[in-house]
Amino acid sequence: MLGPYRQILALPGALAFSMAGLLARFPVSMVGISIVLMVSQLYGSYGMAGGVSATFVIALAVGAPQLARLVDRHGQAPVMLPAISVSAVGLVALVTAAVLRAPSWTLFVAAALAGATAGSIGALVRARWTVVVRNPRELHRAYSLESALDELTFVLGPVVATALATSVTAWAGIATALVLLVLGGYLFLSQRATEPPTAVRTSASRGSVMRSPAMVGLVAVFLFVGSIFGATDVSVVAFTAEHDNPGAAGLVLGIFALGSMIAGLGYGARAWTGPAWRRFVLGVAVLAVGTALFLAIQSILVMGAVGFVAGFAISPTIINGNSMVEHVVPRAKLTEGLTWLSTAINIGVSLGSSVAGSLIDAAGSHAGFAVVAVSGGLAVLAACAAAPVLRARDRGGEARLP
Repeated sequence: MLGPYRQILALPGALAFSMAGLLARFPVSMVGISIVLMVSQLYGSYGMAGGVSATFVIALAVGAPQLARLVDRHGQAPVMLPAISVSAVGLVALVTAAVLRAPSWTLFVAAALAGATAGSIGALVRARWTVVVRNPRELHRAYSLESALDELTFVLGPVVATALATSVTAWAGIATALVLLVLGGYLFLSQRATEPPTAVRTSASRGSVMRSPAMVGLVAVFLFVGSIFGATDVSVVAFTAEHDNPGAAGLVLGIFALGSMIAGLGYGARAWTGPAWRRFVLGVAVLAVGTALFLAIQSILVMGAVGFVAGFAISPTIINGNSMVEHVVPRAKLTEGLTWLSTAINIGVSLGSSVAGSLIDAAGSHAGFAVVAVSGGLAVLAACAAAPVLRARDRGGEARLP
């Protein structure tokens, strides 16, 4: 299964930019929980901690597409080198303000600055693969590899952040994320040979990609998929606490992500010939059904098993969604299109966790899993509604090359 990935990583520059990109996007899975742990310890307020964390995520969701538009126009390094530098300054300011017990508004400002300028490293990495690979099959494998690496960050990132914040010092998680962002980001952006060229802007490439009905459909689906993830995170934490084993939450969520990582690697190792839009819709449906089963589960062990199986639908769905962007947007807007999908997931995670958390406070963990089920149903409805326009834009079984 790993043979095809060794082949694409052997392409000139591929291993270097993919591994640097992996380092640079680890902070995405670390900063949110690190903020909660730091602020709750230093200020004694979970409400404030959640608010600062949400500010970072919302700022990231708002800022990333705008940075992506600039990247498509001016290139990755000219835009993202200063942006990452500003984001690093924001994280330093956040840690400094928290350690000094500064007024709460300073933490919100610092979190907003750090999030708005962080950008979407995952989209930048995927855009580079379109330059390096030689055919659509290799691009399919590259997207599969990146989805698996994304899952790896979400398996390890929260665990590392929690261990650092609880065993070293309250701000150690954010400090580590800062180092990874700067080190990985600068290493990634310094590799100019694989940087996508700026495309000549035409009338078809002007304006936002969100003018496309197909992109609107994809973003809507990813929004509800993100809500599944966010509601699942909070609900699993509550469920394990109700069963007097709160430490099992990280393990259950890690198993969920592990299933997705394995599925992503297996999915990318195979050549697919059917329409990508059909596989995308089917993946959303399978994910919705699998996560809806959480409502009926009464033990942590069974939840871990079901989560592992349900996780097999995550990476293929993400891979097919990113592949559809290749069919939907013009070459000059590729980074923006890819970024909108990650933005939609981030917004969905915030909404799902917020709604589920409120219901859990009132009625327990199964109320949170009801949010998971509803989010899954809405994702399926959005996918079915988008299917006609996605079908019309599908150019074949695998992503095309620009």
